[in-house]
Amino acid sequence: MSDRLLIIIPAYNEERSIALVIDELRRTCAGADVVVVDDASADATAVRAAETGVAVLRLPYNLGVGGAMRAGYRYALERGYDVAVQVDADGQHDAGYIPALVAALERADLVIGSRFAGVGGYAGARRARRLAMRLLARALSIPAGTRLTDVTSGFRAANRRTIAVFAAHYPAEYLGDTLEALVIALRAGCSVTQIPVAMRERRYGTASQSTARACVYLARVVVALGLALVRRWDRVPPPGPKAAVPSAGREVRV
Repeated sequence: MSDRLLIIIPAYNEERSIALVIDELRRTCAGADVVVVDDASADATAVRAAETGVAVLRLPYNLGVGGAMRAGYRYALERGYDVAVQVDADGQHDAGYIPALVAALERADLVIGSRFAGVGGYAGARRARRLAMRLLARALSIPAGTRLTDVTSGFRAANRRTIAVFAAHYPAEYLGDTLEALVIALRAGCSVTQIPVAMRERRYGTASQSTARACVYLARVVVALGLALVRRWDRVPPPGPKAAVPSAGREVRV
């Protein structure tokens, strides 16, 4: 991982796990920079993250994972990072797979860490949700031109081309931050692939979405995916020579 690597952690009310996640990242990905995007948490998430010495972006309002990730991608773009990796703040993502995610960027612009590609035995999704995820994966495998098995995974690595797309167009709605973002990347001319990963159960707390709300948003995502597939997106050219790195800072426009 010789390129400049930024690990983006969107976080909401994860005060009990955030420092543990950062510690694992430092032990596994020495030399990588970390930014925590605190999504207006009601607890001490931002304080615990800042105590570790990493950069922390505090959003004034709760925007959801998509809004937090767009801020993170803007941070990465403005500071000239070559690679951005999304890691959840709840401890589900194993940092040991990050080198493999980054290495797979040699053959694609966006790499997804798939829970359902033959590694591990992830059981964090109910049967009905697993079925919906499987159908969505099949549908998105067609425009991707490759077999995808986990299009709702938030464990992803992006190169500079994809960072530029996501900094401008990353969707904010629940599930849109994974599914619709994938469609946007494909429509903008980015190539996508996946690698198998094992994921863990969250260390503390509970998921931010209820089953009922997830069903409502799943219906919305189906409509949004259809619109995203027919909407015209400007294709982003492959990245050229590295630009000069902007001066360091801890604030970003959201």
